[in-house]
Amino acid sequence: MPTDKNTRNIPEKMPGCVVLMVLALRLFVYLIALLMTLAVTHLLTDSLWTMLSGVSGNEPVLESLVRLAVLPPLFGVAYLLVRYGEGLPFSDLGFSLHREWGREWLKGLAVAFLCYLVGFGALYVLGEVEVSSCRFYPQSLISSWMLMLSVSLTEELIFRSVLLGRLLNAGINRTAALLLSALVFSLLHLFNDGFSAIAFVNIWLAGVLLGIPYIYTRNIWYAVSLHLFWNWLQGPVLGFGVSGNKVADTLLTLHLPGNGLLTGGEFGFEASVICTLLLLSAITLTWLRASRRFASVRDPRSTLSRARVDAQTLSR
Repeated sequence: MPTDKNTRNIPEKMPGCVVLMVLALRLFVYLIALLMTLAVTHLLTDSLWTMLSGVSGNEPVLESLVRLAVLPPLFGVAYLLVRYGEGLPFSDLGFSLHREWGREWLKGLAVAFLCYLVGFGALYVLGEVEVSSCRFYPQSLISSWMLMLSVSLTEELIFRSVLLGRLLNAGINRTAALLLSALVFSLLHLFNDGFSAIAFVNIWLAGVLLGIPYIYTRNIWYAVSLHLFWNWLQGPVLGFGVSGNKVADTLLTLHLPGNGLLTGGEFGFEASVICTLLLLSAITLTWLRASRRFASVRDPRSTLSRARVDAQTLSR
C-alpha cells in the first residue's frame, strides 16, 4: 500500500480484504451522508420555492437561484467528511481555483460543443431529427443553465471528488477506481424514464470521460464544465430529453421520426449509439492526451499531489 499523504488513514498492516471492507464502509457512509443532505435540502428548497412563487415576474431565474441553495449544505457536509474523516483540507476535493481553472472550464465547453456539433449534425443530415420550431426564451435558457450548473456541481462533487477521489486516496489502481466510480454514476440513473442498456453504457462512458482528467490533476473544473454544457446543450438548447427528463421552453423543438437507437428516444441523446461512438472517441483522445502530458507520473495507484503536478508542468 502506498505511503504518501494521499493514502493515509487506511492502516497498512491490515489484511487486504479488511482494508477493502474499511474503504467500502467509509464510502458507503460518505455517500449516504451526501445523498441524505441532498434530499433534505431539496425538500427545503421546494418549500421555499412554493412560498416565493408568484412574487416575482422573473420566476424561472428565481426558481433556479432557489435550486442553487442545495449547494452550500452539500459542500459543507463534504468538507466535514474529508476534514474530520480523513484529516484533509477542502482543496482535496478538487475545487481549488488554481491558475488553469479557466482553461479547464473552456476545454469542457469545447468538448461538449464539438460532440453535439457532430452528433446533432449527423442526425439532422440523416433525417433522424427534424426541427419543428425555433423559439428564443432568454429567461428559460438562463434559468436552465443555472439549474444544470447546480446538477453538475452536485454530481461531480459526489461521484468524482468524493467517490473517485477517496478510491484514489486509498491507493486503488487508477483505472479500477475510474471504472468503478463511473459504474456507480451510471447505476444512479437506473430509474430515470426511458433508461435502457445503451443509456447505461453511455452514462458509464460519460463517467469515465469526466473522470480521466481528475485522476491526473485532482482538479474538478473540466468535469464540471463538460457536465454542465453537455446537459445544457442537449436539453434546453437542442430540445432532447436530458437523462430521461423533459425540458420545457427549449430553443429548438424537435420531431424524432427516426430510429430510437440513433436519436436516443425518450431518454435523450445519451441513449443513442451515435453518442456511444462520440464518447468512445472523446475518451480515447482525452486518455492519450492526459497520458502524454503526465507521462512522468509513475505511481499506477494514485495521482500526484496538485503541487507536484504544477511543479512538473512548469518544468516542461
